Amino acid sequence: MRNTWILLGLLSFASTSFAQHEAAGEESHIPHGPHHLSILVARTHLSSEGDNATFGIDYEYRISPLLGVGAVIEHAFDELDATTALGVVDIHIYKGFAIQVGPGVEHRKGEYVFVARTGVLYEIEYKNFTLSPQLHWDYHHEEANAIVAGISIGLSF
Repeated sequence: MRNTWILLGLLSFASTSFAQHEAAGEESHIPHGPHHLSILVARTHLSSEGDNATFGIDYEYRISPLLGVGAVIEHAFDELDATTALGVVDIHIYKGFAIQVGPGVEHRKGEYVFVARTGVLYEIEYKNFTLSPQLHWDYHHEEANAIVAGISIGLSF
């Protein structure tokens, strides 16, 4: 229940920020098309498994200047050896800042675990390329939670 309130608060904040942005006459746009594909290089930290090298792919389809929907697939190597698949919503708050939330599933040590992600990222744009530092918190049902920190390189089209 607490996670639901946090999500509702984030959505409320995002919609308020977007309304203020448009009221100021700074209408957002999607200059290079609605698709965005990126590759993530990160470290996934779990207290029980330490730091683990992580590689991922993220796809987003921008349905409006405020919202994008997509999918994330990541694999954490080393001791963790886990693959995570998520359906996500990206809330583009203001000028490159975005919040990413969504549910998914993680396959680790022969079993599947429900995972919910909340994260923040900042997209630095150059033409249709992006460089994006990211920090995510992954809640795992009845398992240790994870922190994923990294950087992605993307392409808008």
